[in-house]
Amino acid sequence: MIEIQEPAFPDSHEKKVYQVIVSRLDGARISDTEYRKTQFELIEKGIGGFILFGGVREEIKPFIAELQSLSRIPLFIAADIERGTGQQVQGMTTFPSHMAFAAAIDRRRQEDLDLLYQSIEATAAEARDIGINMPLIPVLDVNRNPDNPIICTRAFSDDPELTAWFGLKYIRILEGKGLLSCAKHFPGHGDTSIDSHIALPVIHDKRDTLIHVDLLPFRRAIQERVSGIMIGHLSVPAFDSRPASLSRKIITGLLKEALGFTGLVLTDALNMHALREFGDVGLECLKAGADILLHPYNPDATAAELLLALEEKRLNPGILEAAVKKIIEAKACFDGGAPQKIDLQRHAVLSKTISQKAITLIKNTQGILPLHDPSGVRIVFSGESQHFDISPLKDFFSHSVDSNILLIAIFTSVAAWKGSSGISDEDRLKLTGLLSKAKRSIVVSFGSPYVLRYFRDADILIAAYDPTGQAQEAVINCLRGVNPFTGLLPVHIPEVSP
Repeated sequence: MIEIQEPAFPDSHEKKVYQVIVSRLDGARISDTEYRKTQFELIEKGIGGFILFGGVREEIKPFIAELQSLSRIPLFIAADIERGTGQQVQGMTTFPSHMAFAAAIDRRRQEDLDLLYQSIEATAAEARDIGINMPLIPVLDVNRNPDNPIICTRAFSDDPELTAWFGLKYIRILEGKGLLSCAKHFPGHGDTSIDSHIALPVIHDKRDTLIHVDLLPFRRAIQERVSGIMIGHLSVPAFDSRPASLSRKIITGLLKEALGFTGLVLTDALNMHALREFGDVGLECLKAGADILLHPYNPDATAAELLLALEEKRLNPGILEAAVKKIIEAKACFDGGAPQKIDLQRHAVLSKTISQKAITLIKNTQGILPLHDPSGVRIVFSGESQHFDISPLKDFFSHSVDSNILLIAIFTSVAAWKGSSGISDEDRLKLTGLLSKAKRSIVVSFGSPYVLRYFRDADILIAAYDPTGQAQEAVINCLRGVNPFTGLLPVHIPEVSP
């Protein structure tokens, strides 16, 4: 980031339409000469910024600095770093999921609050180190659907008050560190079983529920003066027949006028398939009230679409002018500040501590834990197989000879285009069959805690919220009795919740 007081206002329609576009930046491709040339050409055209995916710290940091130095107007450098800057950039710290944080932090304990604040500050410091000035966090969706394929553990909770509480901590700290935080995905992506990367989800809830549950965290974020709000690609019939990202009723009428939001309105990524049945989506998003068009398929094609709409008088120049004005005002607030040394070792300890404190014992049958003799445990892996071979659980339970206890480790994750955050019906049936024959049984969910609802007959149920090696080590420590189970279940699972 660079410090600048008054960025120059774009002096042509072409520069203005490019200014409202934030294009994709693949960190893994920046060593390619042609790819670099394409990004430099976008800067010449007046691109508003980039959303970063991937890369290595030593390479992406100087490249972002070079992009900024070439741009007449400071660039937005956005990134999905819900799990820390390491989620995108190799060499930086990866933190547990939002839901793991909600499980780990007891809001009544000052030491837990300190841990939370230090962890958010670590993400902020690492973002600034790379040059990210617009972290696309926090997620303020209230995850009310156990089968939600794309939010799930990205959410803090299914409780709107708890979601708002955690979200506001992120906003305060990120904004206090000179970053532009972005709450997402308005008006709430929590109650759906469809991934908006694949198709358009429909939120069937009544208006009253949406207002008092899903919108509550966003209202609080607006009061906290969050810099940006991302609009989800969602169909919300209670508010409008048009998808939220194309809806003037939702963006302008509800978000801006009714809720009083005056900050930056971002679309969700425009390359997602939720809007593939609609034409001129960039144009329609702008007309609905969006200021920033995030991650279109092709930034040049989107710019051409907007220029043609201006020429044919399908886009009021005043709408474009207002969006650009808000963007320039936001960029005028960028605070480069003095470079700060970051302590990656300390950040790694913070991340490990969160993972350990998050492990949640949901059901416990006395007489099984702690596991003093792992040789009496048979372990079965299920879910996403990429986690099996390198699992530290294999080493701990590798000497099983005569097993009295069956331990089932289920690995799931939330990812775009995947379509599910749970396990298949086939896997579920196989596992329930194994459980019915076991003398004693433990089921651990490394990922979505909701999968535990299928195994309520198990003697012990444990939620770990993430499929990482770090989360697995934390579970091993709890199983051995080295560390206590301290996690607080942040969602309600009717079949198994205490």
